[in-house]
This record gives sequence, C-alpha cells and structure tokens, in this order.
Amino acid sequence: MGAATVRNIELLQLSPAVLRALADGDLGAANRASPIALGAYFAGPEYRSVWRRRASQVETDPASAAWITRAIVDADRRLVVGRAGFHGPPDEAGMVEVGYAVDPAFRRQGYARAALVALLKWAKEDASIQTVRASIRPDNLASLALVAQYGFVEVGEQWDEEDGLEIVFEVGAGGG
Repeated sequence: MGAATVRNIELLQLSPAVLRALADGDLGAANRASPIALGAYFAGPEYRSVWRRRASQVETDPASAAWITRAIVDADRRLVVGRAGFHGPPDEAGMVEVGYAVDPAFRRQGYARAALVALLKWAKEDASIQTVRASIRPDNLASLALVAQYGFVEVGEQWDEEDGLEIVFEVGAGGG
C-alpha cells in the first residue's frame, strides 16, 4: 500500500451501552450491544481509560455522544481496527481536538491516516468548527509525521496526567 493511500473506513458511533461495557472491561456485553464485533484489544487495558472518560462524558452530556470516540471500521473487511473521534463538541472558540489509536495488529496500514482524513473532512464540513487540535507525545513519531502532512503547526506543549508531555498542534478547519 502506498504511503498516500487512504483506507476505506467508517467511523462508527458507539452507543452509551457499548461505551459503559467497554469502560467496565466487559467485551461480551459490549459486543452484545454493538452492531459490529469488537476485538479483545478494543476492550483491553490500553483503551479502558478512554472508554471510562467517554462513558462518563455521555452520561453527563448525552449530546456529546455524536462527537466523541468511535470505532474505526475497515469498510471493505467489516473489521474494527481502532478508535477515533473528537474529545467532545466544539468549544466556545470552535475548537475540537482529535484523538485516534489503531490496534497494533493493524498499524502501519493507513488506518490512522484514514481516520484523520475523515475527522478533518468532518471539521471542514461543520460550520461550528474553526480549529482542529492534536496533542501528541514527543515519542509518537508516526503521529507527529502524520499531522505534519496535513498542515498542523505546533502551538505549544501541555502536560497530560495520563500521557505526560504532549506537543500541541492546530490547523484551521478548512485545512492547512
């Protein structure tokens, strides 16, 4: 697969029941509530804190469900390969932050690129979004290289309680 090839994916919104089951680490319950099979990695410890955060977010603000982390589905294979979405609806300045992660079994196959492209397209088509942000650990070379290809520019640093030091990048919703 060429470096610029973009996979055919869908970003599948997960129901509150799926989010809560994933937050609880209950893959069986998540799969009973999901329209597509979710793999063990999806419900594993590496993603659990994200699911806890998103389940609580949707319980507090049901409208945020339309914006947050979704399953990345390979549309041709009908296979869940990771997660991607925004951290929430646009803030008062029209900023959204992207987040994406690909199951290690499917990395280096264009899924992160496809997810980022889909999120940028969404941002471009939604008039309420002015800016797209990405916060990336300095050692995540693949994500650093990816956002650079889409016009993101470094605007600062932040400390994340879970991930540690992150470099903050932004791009206008119209693209870079």
